[in-house]
Amino acid sequence: MGPKCWFILTLLMFQGLFISHSQAQEDFDFFYLVLQWPGAYCDTKRSCCYPTAGKPAADFGIHGLWPNYKDGSYPSNCNPDSEFDKSQITDLVSRLKKTWPTLACPSNEGFKFWEHEWEKHGTCSESVMDQHEYFENSLKLRDRANLLEALTNSGIKPDDKFYDLEKIREAIKDAIGFTPGIECNKDPERNSQLHQIYICVDTSGTEFIECPILPRERCPSRLQFAKF
Repeated sequence: MGPKCWFILTLLMFQGLFISHSQAQEDFDFFYLVLQWPGAYCDTKRSCCYPTAGKPAADFGIHGLWPNYKDGSYPSNCNPDSEFDKSQITDLVSRLKKTWPTLACPSNEGFKFWEHEWEKHGTCSESVMDQHEYFENSLKLRDRANLLEALTNSGIKPDDKFYDLEKIREAIKDAIGFTPGIECNKDPERNSQLHQIYICVDTSGTEFIECPILPRERCPSRLQFAKF
């Protein structure tokens, strides 16, 4: 193969890699709506801090709406130029404080949390929604899932008691129509507790779907539902 052919081949390979990389930044297969139980977040060896507005309600709060690929990987920080702009979500702030509360220390309003989620995950969904739509859709999806009601209607309550993992899964599936992913963490006594629920959402960011892939679970057959 002559020098000219090598040059053309190398150029084509470079272009192919560039196109693949660019697409990887913009395309995704589905979202995870990740909802966290505040009792489990706070009941660990690390400390938690209530937001400046005060202790959040004892209900599932939003962690994020995360674009994902079917192979289990995910894009992140897709557009450094698309900075979080709180003026874009002024009409949503009161709802965000209630249902997307920060529990990180030191205590704060929540803007740092929302900024992180937008810049890491939201910027990878700009092909289908802008910043306002990203947060508004997340709020709507969380309200539609209504996880605490789904669980309490099945007799599963945040009372520090232990419940069967499969009964938790079935209670949520019966309510939303799709199988959720369930994530646990451990309290200071090393008890496994219900921490986060993963619900899959289509690429429009508006409809629940069956998960193409579920996150790896590290939950035992019985787990604690912590008080908050």
